[in-house]
Amino acid sequence: MENFTQTLTAPVLLGIAAAAVAALLFLIIVLRLHAFVALVLISLLTALATGLPTGGVIGVLTEGFGSTLASVALLVGLGAMLGRLVETSGGARVLAETLVARFGERRAPLALGIASLLFGFPIFFDAGLIVMLPVVFAVARRLNEPVLKYGLPAAGAFSVMHVFVPPHPGAVAAGNLLGADIGTLILVGLLVALPTWYLSCYLFVLWAGRRFPLPVPELLSGGPLSVEAPPNPPGAGTVIAILLLPLLLIFGNTGLNTLVTYNLVSADAAWVQTLRLVGNTPVALLISVLVAAVVLGTRRGRSRQAIERLLESSLGPIASVVLITGAGGMFGGVLRASGIGDAVAGSLQNLGIPLIAAAFLVAAVLRVAQGSATVALLTAAALVQPAVAAAGFNSVELAAMVVATAAGSVVLSHVNDSGFWLLGRLMNMDVPTTFKTWTVMETLIGLVGFALAWLILAVA
Repeated sequence: MENFTQTLTAPVLLGIAAAAVAALLFLIIVLRLHAFVALVLISLLTALATGLPTGGVIGVLTEGFGSTLASVALLVGLGAMLGRLVETSGGARVLAETLVARFGERRAPLALGIASLLFGFPIFFDAGLIVMLPVVFAVARRLNEPVLKYGLPAAGAFSVMHVFVPPHPGAVAAGNLLGADIGTLILVGLLVALPTWYLSCYLFVLWAGRRFPLPVPELLSGGPLSVEAPPNPPGAGTVIAILLLPLLLIFGNTGLNTLVTYNLVSADAAWVQTLRLVGNTPVALLISVLVAAVVLGTRRGRSRQAIERLLESSLGPIASVVLITGAGGMFGGVLRASGIGDAVAGSLQNLGIPLIAAAFLVAAVLRVAQGSATVALLTAAALVQPAVAAAGFNSVELAAMVVATAAGSVVLSHVNDSGFWLLGRLMNMDVPTTFKTWTVMETLIGLVGFALAWLILAVA
């Protein structure tokens, strides 16, 4: 707000910030209020408590909400559509079976994990897990091996992609809040996600699969969650090409931006502007959705009406995620407009710990307290955003900050996290075993991811 001058002192603003976060956690955890409603309510109360003019409060709220959704909604919506097309075409099953055949039975957990990493780019964690688990169970049953040896690498792959790599909403929204370039964030996210998966999931599961020799559940052998193989599925090469298309377009845009920065090509050249437009993340995903609709849809015998219904069905499950993401941006807008963000930035500097460590710790505390990785990531990113802006980071360092914050949002998954119950129930684990396997693996993902992000920040 242009004419607003904050008169409250930094300690008072910090107290309001702490009370706002505590109230947010109380509403979500104790009163079981939906995160979207809780974020909107706390944003409104925080704006009033910090003395923002009453007539301008709604403008601050809607500006923070709208500016976040302007970049996030397109990416999440198009990414969900792409994932739905790939999922229902039978691509996940085909790619998993191809990789198992290519890698051999001994390396079947590695093959299933790699397949899940590929499909984890556009497909959300819950949907990807439901699609892949029937394949995982079938492989484990055929080889007469414990289910965790095959299930945890796949679940961990979807988790690391969901946490670290756009177009998943948490990474996109946090990148938007901290000013990170999406192409650079995808590259840095992959550089962190892939070794993190290998170290935290694959190697860990080699031990956990023997330590917890659970039989293959019968849950997905039939019933509503079973995934039937669709007729005329695509080949593995086709599926990989579809998944690589948006990445190549986005990376091309990032590369051109680098060439323009160093004056190696002219930003005004028509071909440069055209390729940068095509490589812009929403356009790249749009092109990929259209290509997938043809290659995985009409060319495989599906009608236009069926494809329309598939794309429509992909949007319903993400509505809540998009609204929560926008509300997180609203909360961040209030923190910036009220001066709380600047007060938090100053306090972080006075603590004497590196900013990247502070971002990780704040996100981790929020994750443990309320369960949602998305809420923890967005709230932590909003709190550290002024300090990040003042630090003058380059694009790679900004991406590393986003990834480090995301790492904090995934640690110590427990009973207030829906993923804890989803995986535990689908794999027929009791609560203690879920703690010893899933919770440990998620914590390893956060710690290894944070260490790698800090390393990237140090050498960037």
